[in-house]
Amino acid sequence: MIKLSYDVMEYRLQILDLTKNGDTIIELGCHIGNTTKILLDNFKDSKIISLDNSPEASKNMNKLSCDNLDFINADVRLHETLLEVFKKIQNCDILAIDLGGGYHPDTVFKVFYIWSSTFKPKHTIIRNRGILEFYNSADGSGEKYKSCEGYLDSYHDSGIPPQIKEFELWTPSLKSKQNL
Repeated sequence: MIKLSYDVMEYRLQILDLTKNGDTIIELGCHIGNTTKILLDNFKDSKIISLDNSPEASKNMNKLSCDNLDFINADVRLHETLLEVFKKIQNCDILAIDLGGGYHPDTVFKVFYIWSSTFKPKHTIIRNRGILEFYNSADGSGEKYKSCEGYLDSYHDSGIPPQIKEFELWTPSLKSKQNL
């Protein structure tokens, strides 16, 4: 199942509703760890991998240190980050994506594509105003395309997707970071 929201409280309620104790959760865009803390408090036997590339995240996430949490300070748009997580786990139950809330729905969708087609989650929860607004504004053609998992069936067997070249076009600073 794929769920969309914009309100952070709705996003958190959706995660709590879909997660079961013992699930493996990948959280993209953990920020300073408020959602992570809720997950840790409610799902003691779950494995949580949280990622964010902001300096604020690192400082705050290190305070949440516990055995079932793995925080990675990295950019989720980079293929190297995807591979780092894939070396730890090859699938997940929950993929939670909160990258900027209302900004860059195209980037959020591409991150969803890369991560969900790699880890094949049972459920994906995306917090992004642009994607939600598009979904609520679209008038479908009536064609019956629907996926019941947390990823799109159209790329079910595609394996780990190649690096998306467009990320370099949008953010030149990413290319310079990769060359360091």
